Amino acid sequence: MSALPPAPLAETGPGRPPAPGRPALAGPATGAVGTTPSGPASPRRSRRRALGVAGAAVVLAWVAVALAAPRLAPYSPRQVDVVARLRAPSTAHPFGTDSLGRDVLSRVLVGARVSLPAGFAVVVAAAALGTLYGGVAAYAGPKAEEGLMRVTDLFLSFPPLLLAMAIAAALGKGIVNTIVAMAVVWWPKYARVARSLVLVQRSLEYVEAARALGQGAGRVLLRHIVPNAAGPLVVLLTLDVGNAMITFAGLSFLGLGVVPPTPEWGAMVSEGQVLIEQWWVSTFPGLAIFTVVVGFNFVGDALRDWLDPRAARG
Repeated sequence: MSALPPAPLAETGPGRPPAPGRPALAGPATGAVGTTPSGPASPRRSRRRALGVAGAAVVLAWVAVALAAPRLAPYSPRQVDVVARLRAPSTAHPFGTDSLGRDVLSRVLVGARVSLPAGFAVVVAAAALGTLYGGVAAYAGPKAEEGLMRVTDLFLSFPPLLLAMAIAAALGKGIVNTIVAMAVVWWPKYARVARSLVLVQRSLEYVEAARALGQGAGRVLLRHIVPNAAGPLVVLLTLDVGNAMITFAGLSFLGLGVVPPTPEWGAMVSEGQVLIEQWWVSTFPGLAIFTVVVGFNFVGDALRDWLDPRAARG
């Protein structure tokens, strides 16, 4: 009895079922290898994006408050009323009053006009100086780079807060002196980041093409390399605004910042450190510092994820 010939292989596809007893070939619709399933990264990215939007909203709200503070403040921030001193929050004084009877809400609102610009000024000045310094160090040659970066290491060898305190104490009280003292301490980190970024960028093809076209070293550095390396520096700058505000508030807390009776959040927290029962004197300016710092951190994290897709997938 002759054996039956083998049945022909049935084609499988979107409209053909597989032959009986034969497994279906994996295709795009069945999860073939090479497809990118939507994993838990998408909800995580959405969450980070939402936090970034929330942080930007908080920062913009405080900027608007700082611009409109004189109109929003119900009282003059320097108005002294000894009769109304240390009153608890009420309808007349929603944030209470301090030891001199000044309205805490008015001082918090007007204090944003000092704390926010101070934080921005410190990081912008430090970023500009550090980026230029680090870029020149990376582009000037091995010997110049070695000498310039040893100066950076000298600054980094001191604790930042202690060095800022020493410089601020030498310069004296005042907003400008405090900003200068902090900028002197803040720039080395930007110099090191800028140096590493420029070292990577200067060996790329577009830099070689610019040199071949006869452009000078300064033009190549400022017009081509620095703009292409600005992403990580922008993220660091955004994250550093909150840290600068905390340090500025700390120096004011220690009596090295603003000159009284200028309303500033750190100085207000310092005024309430001994008022245990009158918790509102230091709580509300402390909450103002907290919200601004958290907002800038959320914005910095969102910028980092946007500029570095690998970090967003992590």
